[in-house]
Amino acid sequence: MLRDAGIILSYCGYVTEPVLSGVGEALKQKLAIEDMDTKTARSVFAVFVEQMQNIIRYSAEKEPPTPPDGTPPPLHEIRYGILTIGRSARGFVVKAGNLVERDDVPPLRAKLEHIRTADRATLKQLYKETLKAEPSASSKGAGVGFIEIARRASQPIAFDFVTIDERFDFFALEAEI
Repeated sequence: MLRDAGIILSYCGYVTEPVLSGVGEALKQKLAIEDMDTKTARSVFAVFVEQMQNIIRYSAEKEPPTPPDGTPPPLHEIRYGILTIGRSARGFVVKAGNLVERDDVPPLRAKLEHIRTADRATLKQLYKETLKAEPSASSKGAGVGFIEIARRASQPIAFDFVTIDERFDFFALEAEI
């Protein structure tokens, strides 16, 4: 059914760097089989990596969970999320989703809205500025992931937040390539 719907890759589960590597290898092989130009294949793969790294770094659904007293968990955390890559009428679509803390939604929404409405020149400038700037205290990377996704997308990125409960929202991000 997934293949009939145009889905070429679907992953749902816990994500770690080794999982990213393994699924990434499978995706590389699938993209090599697909009849697409090298630039598109590189963009699909780059957006896949950015989306999976976003899950690894920021998904609020994790094992082991943060203890109630707020102390760090005793083991390395693994984060949970979902990602699909499929064909669309205009190319390929990479979609990912994971839980986020509700308190994180307003700044995340503002950042994504700014990126979504930016033109190519603005995205290029924002990318350069973000690379030069110090990462924010809440960032677990260089802070350019969403910008890189938007730069590689052929259409403005799409995103949504769906309330799950008083603590969590489900965050979904889509990029068409």
